Amino acid sequence: MKKTTESDSLYHDLENQSIQELLTGINQEDAKVAGAIKTCIPTIEGLVKVIVEKMKAGGRLFYLGAGTSGRLGIVDASELPPTYGVEHGLVIGLIAGGDTAIRKAVEFAEDNEEGGWQDLQKHLINHKDVVIGIAASGTTPYVTGALKRCRENKIVTGCITCNAEAPVIEQADFPIVAIVGPEFVTGSTRMKAGTAQKLILNMISTTTMIRLGRIKGNKMVDMQLSNNKLIDRGTRMIMEKTGLDYDQAKGLLEKHGNVRKAIDYYASNL
Repeated sequence: MKKTTESDSLYHDLENQSIQELLTGINQEDAKVAGAIKTCIPTIEGLVKVIVEKMKAGGRLFYLGAGTSGRLGIVDASELPPTYGVEHGLVIGLIAGGDTAIRKAVEFAEDNEEGGWQDLQKHLINHKDVVIGIAASGTTPYVTGALKRCRENKIVTGCITCNAEAPVIEQADFPIVAIVGPEFVTGSTRMKAGTAQKLILNMISTTTMIRLGRIKGNKMVDMQLSNNKLIDRGTRMIMEKTGLDYDQAKGLLEKHGNVRKAIDYYASNL
């Protein structure tokens, strides 16, 4: 299989380029990513529809990856509870090598074909859930092995990869294939491939949360009020919806502890 992600960079003698030339080249390559993702929207749409249906029926979403891919899944999953007020465990990110691998590479963990499935079983994976394998190369055994076992057990699968003929595609009901081309530094998939994965994950989780009713208008009305910035943001949301002044809105927010509840309470007592 020819891997686009391993193809030689279009830029040469990087060590002899100026800082401006290097930055400009990276920027030129990054500009190609959004276009590559645009062609994937129909597949992403189909996957999101299933995720929403499964979650409404009590299912969960799992991200599975190794290295950069695994870390990106964990980042996306960890940001959803504070952003949208959903419970921890609704979206779960798993990485080859476990939590240690979030900060430090765990040698050969990604080569364990049964490792991904074993990690999923620890969470009592079942047919209500959806599993998305994230692998830039599309060959990672930890990911491909897990998706294969998922399909054997009637669990819906998706994948995010950057190679057209990647083995992981064969194990995905919804294969998202974003061909971003050779990396600026040959084979460094933390760059364009990683950017594509991050953007796609943003699209999947954000659209899912909106369809689950976690946004009102365009505001994060269920966000966790975990710092002063978010309390201020929530206060201003309430001001916008109710016409109250800052202190009144903040008092209402402090009383109810949630923007949505504060707005609903005000509306019901007009």
